[in-house]
Amino acid sequence: MFTGIIETTGSIKSISQIGGDIQLHIHAPDLDFSDVQLGDSIASNGICLTVVAIGNQSYAVDVSRETLSKSALQNWRVGDIINLEKAMLPTTRFGGHIVAGHVDGVGVVRHMAKDARSIYIEIELPSELMRYTADKGSITVDGISLTTNAIKPDQNLVCLNIIPHTAERTNIDKHWSVGALVNIEVDLVARYLERLLLSKQAPQAVSSITEETLAKAGFYL
Repeated sequence: MFTGIIETTGSIKSISQIGGDIQLHIHAPDLDFSDVQLGDSIASNGICLTVVAIGNQSYAVDVSRETLSKSALQNWRVGDIINLEKAMLPTTRFGGHIVAGHVDGVGVVRHMAKDARSIYIEIELPSELMRYTADKGSITVDGISLTTNAIKPDQNLVCLNIIPHTAERTNIDKHWSVGALVNIEVDLVARYLERLLLSKQAPQAVSSITEETLAKAGFYL
């Protein structure tokens, strides 16, 4: 689990084809590796990837065909700059929103413009993801926790403002431009709320839990 607060950026050191999948080596000289172990998760442009090797200021991850098909990773090239965030700890300050690192789809940057000191950006989402967006809602773009200023449902667009600190600490200044592909993860709460509402339309199973069983478990006095 992640917060969408980017710790640092890294660069793609190598991309290797292995048995139909790929393995990435990511150079991250500014990432704190003191608590990174094999099997840990690191969000790379918002994709939760498992560390399979650790080198000198670098690490390696395996990428499945499922991940390739659902994310912008298939377009990554050696030298590309990506956003990095280690999995959150129970003691971590929760500065963003709940991010699973499970990419829902790929968005396209359609418009960028200066807005005072910030950058105004419009990103086109796959139409099936628009129902999870809302004005002043949360969305994850390339692993960055962002707030939507507005949405334009008729154009499948979400509108964002990026402050200078965020632009400088992430790959926005170095990678984002009109036409760039970005990883999108919708708000986890919205996704599960939809599932809950849809389940009410399906036949309900009879629960074996009664007031008596709750009382025995200590939920009733």
